[in-house]
Amino acid sequence: MLSRTDAQSLMQEYTASDSLRKHMLAVEGAMRAYAGRFGEDVELWGLAGLLHDFDYERWPNEDHAPDREHPAEGVRLLRGMGVPEEVLQAILGHATYTGVPRQSLMARALFAVDELTGLITATALVRPSRSLNDVDVRSVQKKMKDRAFARGCNREDIVDGAAALGIEMPEHIQFVLDAMRSRADLLGLAGAPATPA
Repeated sequence: MLSRTDAQSLMQEYTASDSLRKHMLAVEGAMRAYAGRFGEDVELWGLAGLLHDFDYERWPNEDHAPDREHPAEGVRLLRGMGVPEEVLQAILGHATYTGVPRQSLMARALFAVDELTGLITATALVRPSRSLNDVDVRSVQKKMKDRAFARGCNREDIVDGAAALGIEMPEHIQFVLDAMRSRADLLGLAGAPATPA
């Protein structure tokens, strides 16, 4: 299996955008946390999170073609590197337009955390502190109802994802928020440095 170090190098090679890199690190953290909760393979689930969008910049797939560009091109590359099929199916399934069903718990979890990590990140970034410590479930739910806020985050996917995991939305938000807080420094969301007086 691809090591985490090699997976991160691959992600960085294909992704120039700092925000997209941090998104994949956030999803990785949430996936590792859910793997622990469900008694699954933490490394395998983390790999799915870390690599799910690694090909997005190179093959953005604006037409939402199910079998070319993102995520199909990335999956072809990963398959050639020997990444387990369960991870590849989860990555394909996180993009609804591929038509790949989310049959495994890993696939359902990846879909459930993908858009939510983006919404939580956006919620933190509008706080004066830019810190996940100043975000709570209520504030994320409020932002979720505000369709003008973080328009790129698909609210239906967040709702459907939590339902597919069988977890109530407040609990799901709190769980993902806690997972992201555990790596806030890595995500650049530990808080703005204090300005000198």
